[in-house]
Amino acid sequence: MKELYIHEIANKLGVKDWQVENCAGLFEEGATIPFISRYRKEKTGGLDDAAVAEIKHWIDVFSEMEKRKAGILSTIEEQGKLTPELRSEIENCLVASVLEDIYLPYKPKRRTRATIAKEKGLEPLADKMWNVQVSDPQSEARKYLNDNVPDVEDALAGARDILAERFSESAKIRESMRGIFRTRRIESKASRTAADNPEASKYRTYFNFSMPLQRIPSHNLLAILRAEKEGFLTVGLDTDAEKCGNKIYYDFCQERRYPGPKLAEQVRMAVDDSFKRLLEPSISNEVIKEAKEKADIESIAVFGENLTQLLLSPPVGQKRTMAIDPGFRNGCKIVCLDERGDLLHHEIIFPHPPQSEKVKSIMAVSGMIEEYGIEVIAIGNGTASRETEDFIKRVGIPEGVKVYTVSEDGASIYSASEVARKEFPDEDVTVRGAVSIGRRLMDPLAELVKIDPKSLGVGQYQHDVDQGLLREKLDNTVAICVNSVGVNLNTASSYLLSYVSGIGPALASNIVAFRSSEGGFSSREQLHKVPKLGPKAFEQCAGFLRIHGAANPLDNSAVHPECYHIVDRMAADLGVSTNELVGNDSLIKKIDAARYVEGDFGLPTINDILKELSKPGRDPRQEAQEFSFAEDIHEIDDLKAGMELPGIVTNITAFGAFVDIGIHENGLIHVSQMHGAKLKLHQKVMVTVLNVDLERNRISLRLSSQPRQGSH
Repeated sequence: MKELYIHEIANKLGVKDWQVENCAGLFEEGATIPFISRYRKEKTGGLDDAAVAEIKHWIDVFSEMEKRKAGILSTIEEQGKLTPELRSEIENCLVASVLEDIYLPYKPKRRTRATIAKEKGLEPLADKMWNVQVSDPQSEARKYLNDNVPDVEDALAGARDILAERFSESAKIRESMRGIFRTRRIESKASRTAADNPEASKYRTYFNFSMPLQRIPSHNLLAILRAEKEGFLTVGLDTDAEKCGNKIYYDFCQERRYPGPKLAEQVRMAVDDSFKRLLEPSISNEVIKEAKEKADIESIAVFGENLTQLLLSPPVGQKRTMAIDPGFRNGCKIVCLDERGDLLHHEIIFPHPPQSEKVKSIMAVSGMIEEYGIEVIAIGNGTASRETEDFIKRVGIPEGVKVYTVSEDGASIYSASEVARKEFPDEDVTVRGAVSIGRRLMDPLAELVKIDPKSLGVGQYQHDVDQGLLREKLDNTVAICVNSVGVNLNTASSYLLSYVSGIGPALASNIVAFRSSEGGFSSREQLHKVPKLGPKAFEQCAGFLRIHGAANPLDNSAVHPECYHIVDRMAADLGVSTNELVGNDSLIKKIDAARYVEGDFGLPTINDILKELSKPGRDPRQEAQEFSFAEDIHEIDDLKAGMELPGIVTNITAFGAFVDIGIHENGLIHVSQMHGAKLKLHQKVMVTVLNVDLERNRISLRLSSQPRQGSH
């Protein structure tokens, strides 16, 4: 990568040039973000995965810019207009909008008013006016009359068209206009369509809205632009035409000299036309697009943080699980899963109206709990969730069997997906959905990777933001989460394995096939026998794969095989075996990390090894906890201002957090009611009801406190 790009990325991110250069080199060698941040700390200066991902993003941005520059240079060279100065200006440009401004005068364009004027032979007249070489443009214009230019006004109009286009293609003027436009207000008004469409009512806040573009919150801007796209709003900037026109005219005069009154009148007319017809719509679109890009980044960052918290939700682990997809008329779909999440049994019960088969349902649930040794119960949080939770409590479940409410978001998407059909070809969507609910309690990460993150209900305007940026963020987030936890090589699905550093879908399938034929992996070294898993893939993935019960305990740790010899030296120096050293804190505390620094493995790597030896294969996720809603609150009508209730955070946005309080509508804690607290997805909180809007089904909440651990 070119030095100017490396320096620019380092400046943008507040890191050193060498850190960016080393990351770029590692990416070129095929290294992944999780691998670089975990196992190449000496080369990155200890950058975390988020910083490495940012560097990767900007490397990709500037790589695309370099390709764009090559195309621009080729086009200008073909026109015979590429001077050494112009080449240097293009090659050293670092801002996409500036690059396009430089290219604009040379960009092939459709036939315009200016090109028509040039075809009529009016460019020499425009040149003289542009260079202030004529004091009486009317007299000069008479020299250009012909069959296509019948009178002086036609000649002057054509010359003005050429001037207007030049103003609009001036890089200096365009950047000057951007600077002005960025300080203006964005305004939205209801369109004619909005008056007759009930769907428009959700945007009524913006029917007569105005706010400085630099201050508008990201969620407001995205909502306005969505409404404009749907035809309910007209949106624009309150640009000051007079101020902008004066600025353009002043810049024109500063670069030349002030024209006489007759020429000034013509130039002023060209300036006004250029601004109204060419510059204002173009720069308005650019500046609003620029603001949207910033809003996209903020919104995507919120989505990424929410997704991280969701994927790293506490698992209950390998326990025999009953999962219930609740419902009224169509009954409650129940599945029983073994410790590995394999389906043992499924049936439907009807404990709620209209059937109300309560006794029969109680006997069925009790029988399943006993027959399949159920240890935990997962209840989906959709329709009839609260009623089903109340029903389960009346069943008289054995002591020690815990009940959890689980988010159903995305379960229906999964149940109809190709992934689900492959896993359960003989079961219908209701069974698959219930299995997904149970498995996401057992191990949220392993189950949720099968579902498009956009279907998990944790984003803000995810369908309105830049989809390329969103996909990049989501893919990175999933990969970082999967690799931070580590993956059981002998039990992980191919979908989970595909997110492990260096693997991907094809190698994941090969690993599963090899595992099936060989009866599982007993060591990481066996990965070398997997078809098409070469040395580079092994280097990238081995440290993130775990083998429980392996002969070498390091195979069940985050210590990379490339460092096993270092651990063996540590053990030998202490006079014990590696097996005796792993997990033995008293021995590990005796180790002087500095003694084992060698080659590419510096103190950061050695210290990571020591931490891992203390708690090999430790799952960084917390333990799942039970939770119950207020027993006397089931409908929005039950709510009253001042009530204090337990709730679970279901989504976090830039403007607040949505909380499930056990009814069919989530309440909103606005940021102003959070007391500065930073909430997390699925966090259990206590909230106070501030206001209940029955007409719009909206509930305003205030954060009270976090409930005590294990509160029921």
